[in-house]
Amino acid sequence: MLVENNVALQPLNSFGIAARAQRFARVRSEADLTALMAGPDWVAPVFVLGGGSNLVITGDIKALVLKVDIPGRRLVEETAKGWLVESGAGENWHQFVAWTLEQGWPGLENLALIPGSVGASPVQNIGAYGVELQDRFHSLDAIDLQTGRAFSLDAAQCGFGYRDSVFKHVPSDARSFGLAGRALITRVRFLLPRPWKPVLGYLDLERKMAETGIHTPDAQQIFDWIVAIRRAKLPDPALIGNAGSFFKNPTVTPEQCADIIARDPKVVHYPMPDGSIKLAAGWLIDACGWKGKSVGNAAVYEKQALVLVNRGGPSHPCTGGEVMTLAKAIQTSVYERFGIRLEPEPVVV
Repeated sequence: MLVENNVALQPLNSFGIAARAQRFARVRSEADLTALMAGPDWVAPVFVLGGGSNLVITGDIKALVLKVDIPGRRLVEETAKGWLVESGAGENWHQFVAWTLEQGWPGLENLALIPGSVGASPVQNIGAYGVELQDRFHSLDAIDLQTGRAFSLDAAQCGFGYRDSVFKHVPSDARSFGLAGRALITRVRFLLPRPWKPVLGYLDLERKMAETGIHTPDAQQIFDWIVAIRRAKLPDPALIGNAGSFFKNPTVTPEQCADIIARDPKVVHYPMPDGSIKLAAGWLIDACGWKGKSVGNAAVYEKQALVLVNRGGPSHPCTGGEVMTLAKAIQTSVYERFGIRLEPEPVVV
């Protein structure tokens, strides 16, 4: 495997932040990684880079950067219960979703147009419009970056939570199971259930049904609607650098929500199955007056306060420091007004 030096990372992160990797290697297969780990160029620590769509780079990366480019899409098995579909970790997520629908295997349509790679999807437990990755996840293959051992995990072993998984946690002791910085995901499998049932319980989708008069949409129609909705709300990273939703939607107790409603009756909130209440982080940020505000070339998107953007473009990009300064100012503002601590979604490195 070729290990390159001083590689530009600006085209490899959707925020378009200018930074460099001191050492860089593309992993196109499991054999590539095995060979690299056995050779003289393997020096810890390493940093695994997928699609770069959930990342804020605050400086040059000194660790060996492993760019995951493992390809491949296939149907593993078809049964009366559903379709078991596998993808290489380097495949583009949205293109993979579109491909499953083209093959006649619905189930991922609500997750259309989420940026990033398939391999990164379980790390974040991506979700949108009433569906989370864990709802369709079957299993994954990975390689232990300390031992070189290949292993597989099912859904329970991945420890999925809201935008969370075992891949985001460092083990606290020898007995705990955290895989942050330790695993490179190579392949992911999804079980798309039969019979297919549409997930439509979101206001934006209800509006689409009312507008079109289509009240029993098929999976392709839902896919098309969600693509249109996301394009209307969110900036295209190819045109305006960003990392998608920058903050997680916070959850509060019913009592906390009632207290906020008493002060701000228009607060956007959703009851959760466990009895907690999820608040719309974008609404909280907007209510604090941040829409359109900036720090240097990092700004809050004027159409959606949940998204931070790179206003400088490729020639004068924002820095990771500007992004994080803006993010921390927003966190402080929301906490002072609502008593809620917003948690960033992207990985900060």
